[in-house]
Amino acid sequence: MKRLHIHVTVADLDKAVRFYGKLFAAAPTVLKLDYAKWQLEDPVVNFAISSRGQEPGINHLGIEVDDDKALDEIEARLVAAEADVIEQRGASCCYTKSDKSWSHDPDGVVWETFISYGQADAFGEDSLATAIAVHGEVSG
Repeated sequence: MKRLHIHVTVADLDKAVRFYGKLFAAAPTVLKLDYAKWQLEDPVVNFAISSRGQEPGINHLGIEVDDDKALDEIEARLVAAEADVIEQRGASCCYTKSDKSWSHDPDGVVWETFISYGQADAFGEDSLATAIAVHGEVSG
């Protein structure tokens, strides 16, 4: 199964958790001082919010997959769409350990494709910026 991932930066995490909790009629599946995530089945989405010093708004979009084959498939689709793809294996981000890739759409919207395989104790700093610092600029 593939699940749409949406990560929104918010100005006030507590207020946003109350709002999205009511909207989704569910408590977050992960709740930290600077981050919350809902792993929803209706609608099928991995929806995350964080308050980490960035401007409020869409942080990035993504596709969460269940296995390495699906991750490779999505990465191949991005390459076929003429997007540069930066892979990160063994990443630690959003209190989760994962293998992922990053790219941009033609208008600069950041896309993350990932498979999660465990929890992490810290938010982590793996991101598109980290991937660029290690692997070079993404152009799309």
